[in-house]
Amino acid sequence: MPFDPNVLVGFDTGDDAAIYRVTDEIALVLTLDFFPPIVDDPYDYGAIAVANAVSDVYAVGGRPIAGLNIAGFPDVLTHEVIAKILEGGAAKAAEAGFPVLGGHTVRDDEPKYGMAVTGFVHPGKQVTNAAAQVGDKLVITKPLGNGIIATAGKAQVAKPEIIAAAVKSMSTLNRDAADAMVAVGAHSATDVTGFGLVGHLMGMTRASGVNAKVWRSSLPVLDGTLELIDAGMVPGGTHRNLDSLEDGVVWADELTDADKFLMADPQTSGGMLISVADDSLDELLSRLRDFGTLAADVVGEIVPGPGVVEALS
Repeated sequence: MPFDPNVLVGFDTGDDAAIYRVTDEIALVLTLDFFPPIVDDPYDYGAIAVANAVSDVYAVGGRPIAGLNIAGFPDVLTHEVIAKILEGGAAKAAEAGFPVLGGHTVRDDEPKYGMAVTGFVHPGKQVTNAAAQVGDKLVITKPLGNGIIATAGKAQVAKPEIIAAAVKSMSTLNRDAADAMVAVGAHSATDVTGFGLVGHLMGMTRASGVNAKVWRSSLPVLDGTLELIDAGMVPGGTHRNLDSLEDGVVWADELTDADKFLMADPQTSGGMLISVADDSLDELLSRLRDFGTLAADVVGEIVPGPGVVEALS
């Protein structure tokens, strides 16, 4: 692959978005994401898909400026349902402050929807997953468990209020969390999505060349999640995540299988995981609470090491 000095963030560190410098003042943030329905309501599905896609722009400290729909719909899906999906996505983009400029749709046996989002960030001011520093504290901005709840929803065993809380979490933008982390000069960040909390944290530790400790007892959790784990509502993606973590995560002996399932639960449009200097921690937490983010919890710390996550009780 040819070297281009304007590529500020590529795929080498598995970061949330690509960043390409255009001028000394402007760099493009480029990302896309799409997935099958995880909730029954088509409007909510569209909103969640776009909140998830734009989250990658926020994770690097960028500002979204435009989006393009990506969709695959089966012939049996009615125009009314498709319109609701696109309406939910457009409304979420409008809430985030950027227009949807078009897109592309193909026929597919399973519905799929998402968005390619472009943003701006000042070159050199981007927040990446590769700059966590020893002594940093780790802060999360949404509770965990929406993958487990979505699985239970598909099986029709989750109570409506539990699903509603998960939908609210998944459709909430990470904009305020990003604004807070940029304002305090956070060292590093990632959003917690398909690889689960420990998977995305392992990406950060490996990219940064440090270890991390994360404490199960400090993790915020959506109501009903633990009971649904006990009922066997664990996504297949959780087991795949755990298999992929074998050489990068050390689990404390006292952690149960349920603890591991929670910490590896694949999230859709999860919160930000922010690595911040200890002397900026109080300001970050204060800003997050003033913004009313769904969580503002210290869940771990960065320590010396070769890139391993230590999962503790």
